[in-house]
Amino acid sequence: MNFVSGLVTSVPRTAVDSLPESPGVYRFLDAEGKALYVGKAKSLKKRVSSYFHGSCSRRILAMLAKAHDVAIVVTATEQDALILEANLIRRWQPPYNVLLKDDKSHPWLRLTMDHPFPRLTLHRGPRRAGERYFGPYPNVHALRELLRWLQGVFPLRQCEDRQFSSRKRPCLQHQIKRCHAPCMGLTDAENYAQMVREAVLFLEGRDRQLTDRLTRAMWEAAEGRHYEDAARLRDRIRAIEQLQSQRRANLQAGTDLDLFCVSTTPGPAAIQVFFVRDGINLGNQSHFPENTEECTPVEALEAFIAWFYAPPEEGEAGESVETPLPPPEILINLPLAEQAWMESTLGRLRGGAVRIRIPERGEKRRLLDLAVTNAETAKVRRLSGRAANRQRLVELAELLALPQVPERIEALDVSHIQDAHAVAAMVVFGPEGMMKRAYRRFAIQDPASVDDTARMAEVVARRFRPGESRQDDWPDLLLLDGGKGQLSAVLEVMGELGVSGVAVCAMAKGPERHAGKETLFLPERPEPVILPERAPVLFLLQNIRDEAHRFAITYHRSKRERSQVRSVLDEIPGVGPARKKALLRHFGSVRAIRAAGIAELTSVAGISSALAATIVHFLQECT
Repeated sequence: MNFVSGLVTSVPRTAVDSLPESPGVYRFLDAEGKALYVGKAKSLKKRVSSYFHGSCSRRILAMLAKAHDVAIVVTATEQDALILEANLIRRWQPPYNVLLKDDKSHPWLRLTMDHPFPRLTLHRGPRRAGERYFGPYPNVHALRELLRWLQGVFPLRQCEDRQFSSRKRPCLQHQIKRCHAPCMGLTDAENYAQMVREAVLFLEGRDRQLTDRLTRAMWEAAEGRHYEDAARLRDRIRAIEQLQSQRRANLQAGTDLDLFCVSTTPGPAAIQVFFVRDGINLGNQSHFPENTEECTPVEALEAFIAWFYAPPEEGEAGESVETPLPPPEILINLPLAEQAWMESTLGRLRGGAVRIRIPERGEKRRLLDLAVTNAETAKVRRLSGRAANRQRLVELAELLALPQVPERIEALDVSHIQDAHAVAAMVVFGPEGMMKRAYRRFAIQDPASVDDTARMAEVVARRFRPGESRQDDWPDLLLLDGGKGQLSAVLEVMGELGVSGVAVCAMAKGPERHAGKETLFLPERPEPVILPERAPVLFLLQNIRDEAHRFAITYHRSKRERSQVRSVLDEIPGVGPARKKALLRHFGSVRAIRAAGIAELTSVAGISSALAATIVHFLQECT
């Protein structure tokens, strides 16, 4: 043990003294070599040494007591260190860092420009060249509402290309006047292109130009006595003006900024994010980083901004994550400790200057004050929800005679249709609510699992499989969707695996699957437990059960849809998923591919003359 300035730590003194003065990232490791804490430094030696010679929070003192070594990565610049720190925290989730759990990319609106009749749709992930993107938007729910509104005012098609090319009659969207059915030739390319241009004007914030154009068209229609057309244009103008009045901040056109506001009241941090593009407020969202109870608000805000913009490492985050580029201006409510460092790093990511500042007056100050109010309100609601969850968990522990209040509840559900594509899902609940990063999906693998009881037993065996499941990750309570049969099968499997200390409860649906009439089956209790229909504990269990059911159905549906899109193309040698997708995107259907010749097929990227000949021969043989 080393005793440094009153600290008891296992970090060797030589590990600190030998650190370089270079910029980089350091991480304190436990006895197993796992990261406890990750930090950045302009000088690795000075920064790491400061932990042993200065005052530290209780959180950091607890971390140092567990630390056994320090590992470093020297970076070329200070900016590289800041980005690498955010990526390592994202990858390893060290228990003593400020953690931000949501790694989903922000949604965009995408206009597909590689088709004569472009499609407007919600998009996540990397953006492709040649397509138009609008956003990003911080709130996907608000974006879906906006998309529904847009489809009512600008009825662009919503169907995918293969549906468009195979349509035999107008769909329901056309009947409710949310699509002009270009698939059936009910509108021509010129009129459709005009509607696309109008939608783009709106999304770019040039609504004045758009409404002026529509107003002229309305008066022309009225003068020509086309009164129904004039009335439709009038209604569109009113709808556009009403929505833009709600979205537009009193900022100059062309203003692009992001706003980050952290709560300053005692307790865990709440951070509010606003996006403004071209003077239009695209919405806001609340974030609740973990491990911030002992952090200052500035520390939480600085860690959040670095995480928010740091691009994911190649191959680490996958295609579903893409961080937004910093805008030229970022508004905050507290000065950052490393503000110049942050501005320099974000400027490098943007490819232009980025200014971080606290506005003192004007519309930007009004927007900042609004964000402060939202952050504090979100924090109060979050703490109230946490208190309510804690009370329900206390009541649940009393009901089930658990030795302690459960901190982690795992719920399992099985989904299938007539035994086809059987899957299972696991959701996790804790005092903070649903822990979505801990969710798991299981494809049923054992052919002998012929009913839900056997499938549930298989899933539990895989969940607690030795070597793949650590005891410190085990739940306090395992909630099963089922009855006595599932309970008995699961207890038998857990006994064979030596799993102890995990309470198990099976929750059977009531008569005729009536909500509120559920029956709880517990080990060593001969009689089932039936809770009052309006008991808070029952609501808690129902919510967890329903979330497991939703997650399982979603997985089952996606698996079933993937099996349904298999076609004769999957059997052609040399045609993999990427080439299949390219062929269907270009031709729209297998029928059109079968009718194409070698020259047409080679016009598709990745299809050589030899492969085109193989495709033609194979499809002719299958006719």
